[in-house]
Amino acid sequence: MAVATQRSAVVLAQKLQSEGITNPAVISAIANTPRHLFVETVLAHKAYENTALPIGHGQTISQPYIVARMTELLLNSGRHQQVLEIGTGSGYQTAVLARLFERVCSVERIKSLQFQAKRRLQQLDLHNVSMKHGDGWQGWPSKGPFDCILVTAAPSAVPQALLQQLSDGGRLVIPVGTDEQVLRVITRDGEQFHEESVEAVRFVPLVPGALA
Repeated sequence: MAVATQRSAVVLAQKLQSEGITNPAVISAIANTPRHLFVETVLAHKAYENTALPIGHGQTISQPYIVARMTELLLNSGRHQQVLEIGTGSGYQTAVLARLFERVCSVERIKSLQFQAKRRLQQLDLHNVSMKHGDGWQGWPSKGPFDCILVTAAPSAVPQALLQQLSDGGRLVIPVGTDEQVLRVITRDGEQFHEESVEAVRFVPLVPGALA
């Protein structure tokens, strides 16, 4: 990254620390991921603000705090091999995950967003990511089971397909709800699932199906 951009990313990471993000690996990943590459040029001046931004098709790039918080919740599982991301979007969250997990599998229902995200990740030399154009509600069964699953849009209820694709001891971090949404952490223990509510959030809906 250019010096000015690197400084902006580092300042953002420091701000997230002041807001309660404590995992040093997450802080480092945020500091080394150029968020301005994941937004439209006209919004680049807002890239390092702690706010969500539009990316087209009614979708957003998540607030950096939420990206860091959800990533931290995943890493707290202690399992860092294979993660499934539902909702590639801009690819920013994907890029952060790619710096922390051995393998990232990411599903996006909007083909043009997936294409742009793939190009950005290649630009950053992040090559441990597999992408699929498809229905996020269904996950990616042929790549599972997954140590962790992260969902970047809110379903009305937890998709059963995603629960079944968790490995034993695996962790799902997901916003759930319609009018009121809550970030949940679900851990698999055999055929039992233990759930924890973390905090109120606001995400775009997790829409079933896929768009060309």
